[in-house]
Amino acid sequence: MEKMSTHEHKLTLPELLGMLVADGMVSQDAADALIAERRGQRLSVHPLLVIAGKNLKSLLPPNKVLHQEALAEWLAERVGLEYLHIDPMKIDFSAVTDIMSSDYASRFGILPVQMTQTEVVIATSEPFLRDWENVLKQTVRKDIRRVVATPEDISRYLVEFYNLARSVKNAAQSNKQNKSGQASFEQLVELGKTKQQFDANDQHIVTIVDWLWQYAFEQRASDIHVEPRRDIGLVRFRIDGVLHQVYQIPMSVMVAMTSRIKLLGRMDVIEKRRPQDGRIKTRAADGQEVELRLSTLPTAFGEKLVMRIFDPEVLVRDFSELGFSDEDRTRWDKMTSQPNGIILVTGPTGSGKTTTLYSTLKHLATPEVNVCTIEDPIEMVEPAFNQMQVQSGIDLNFVDGLRALMRQDPDIIMVGEIRDLETADMAIQAALTGHLVLSTLHTNDAPSAITRLLDLGVAPFMINATVLGIMAQRLVRTLCPHCKQPLPPQDEENKFWDDLVAPWKTSRPTQLQHEVGCLECRMTGYQGRVGIYEILMMSPEIRKLVTPTTDIARVREVAYREGMKPLRISGAMKIAAGTTTLEEVIKVAPPAS
Repeated sequence: MEKMSTHEHKLTLPELLGMLVADGMVSQDAADALIAERRGQRLSVHPLLVIAGKNLKSLLPPNKVLHQEALAEWLAERVGLEYLHIDPMKIDFSAVTDIMSSDYASRFGILPVQMTQTEVVIATSEPFLRDWENVLKQTVRKDIRRVVATPEDISRYLVEFYNLARSVKNAAQSNKQNKSGQASFEQLVELGKTKQQFDANDQHIVTIVDWLWQYAFEQRASDIHVEPRRDIGLVRFRIDGVLHQVYQIPMSVMVAMTSRIKLLGRMDVIEKRRPQDGRIKTRAADGQEVELRLSTLPTAFGEKLVMRIFDPEVLVRDFSELGFSDEDRTRWDKMTSQPNGIILVTGPTGSGKTTTLYSTLKHLATPEVNVCTIEDPIEMVEPAFNQMQVQSGIDLNFVDGLRALMRQDPDIIMVGEIRDLETADMAIQAALTGHLVLSTLHTNDAPSAITRLLDLGVAPFMINATVLGIMAQRLVRTLCPHCKQPLPPQDEENKFWDDLVAPWKTSRPTQLQHEVGCLECRMTGYQGRVGIYEILMMSPEIRKLVTPTTDIARVREVAYREGMKPLRISGAMKIAAGTTTLEEVIKVAPPAS
């Protein structure tokens, strides 16, 4: 192995290539060719970026491409330092940017990433530049631990962290007299204090909100939560169904952020005592339009804001991408191809019901048919549908909206949710008069939807006359394709497999997969989500069982005999295919009766 020069210096291209050649990762010819190509050019970019730009493959098995991450990991090991993939969600911007000025960080190409009681962690892509270390150690009076990160990450986050921290501090400073402009229950003790009005259009607030959205899009977040606490505001992202804390901000800044977002969503900025809904259409960095649905809620410490992010690509996804098996697709198509009747999709909030219905409607909305929806609120605006929103302020509810839609010559109607007998009756009338009606219910499984309709007061003969089928669904996280690994045969999960699927005679997979965690999935082991489905088709035999005293266990038994697979068995098929894990399926799917 080539001896490294450890004196104070910046990395050079010949030096890095020499180390790669010495380690057997790059051939001498490839190194000479790259040096000759760059000879005479002013090397203003980091040599790691130059090498990464060539997409060279390592000569060592498994012959991976030497991209930035791979090269930075190799360099860290070569110089005896830890490699760090910078994850902004794990960094307290305000704390680390207080360690040093942005000018100082830029001068040495370093980035503070963590501060504890005893040490400060500094990321660098120049392991042989250490002049700054002793100076910083005397300033912070703590140990300095260096880690290696990619030059691209350091240059990007150096700008982002400091800009964001600066915006938050400036916004907090300009609003310092407005300690909590929200209607907090605990604000009663502050009566008489001066209240300075914040400015939702302040440039610092604009910067913070823009960053928040862009960052959420990059992290594949489905929801953004902005939550007031007693002294601070929390920002959390829901990614693949799990909430992650992203940032803590001063309360005055959080209030101004909420006002900024409400302003853009055409909501009443002054009204903080009652819940409000709104929507914003924004454009991501890649030019893709993204729709945000806003919802505010008055809480003990102020106004909580949740933004649901709707990806327009959802509407063009194939059913197989949503998780439908071939058998599921056949059963679903058979129901949705009927000219009239009611189809119900059931499941808890966040189980993907809306995505399924929109994808189905998009598939059905040909130029020959009129598709109308009544929603509360409209989830995604789609030009192929005629969408109407429930307006409680003017007494436009589901029943009145559905009655109006019936006079609009519809072929297919989607009702956001059947919540009461009136809505159920109107949906039944629509089905009886020759319309295909799709709607949702909140039940644990598909057969339970029948008892739910009976509980609402729907007559059994009406259910038999109109309901075509019911589908229950859940979302499970999918294993990261970059890091999933087989479980040892003796693992407990393999043993538990028999208990889960034995009654269903589902063949055991050769080997179950489990989550590991890598940079691609942010060390969670999972990336994305997919649906598992339970589809009950209303056959003549099942219709006979729908009576005022319906035995739901008997309905379930007959449905299983006719081909309905329980949610857990649908999940088991995903496990067998290496898509998800046993833990995920058990967490979201009720036990198969």
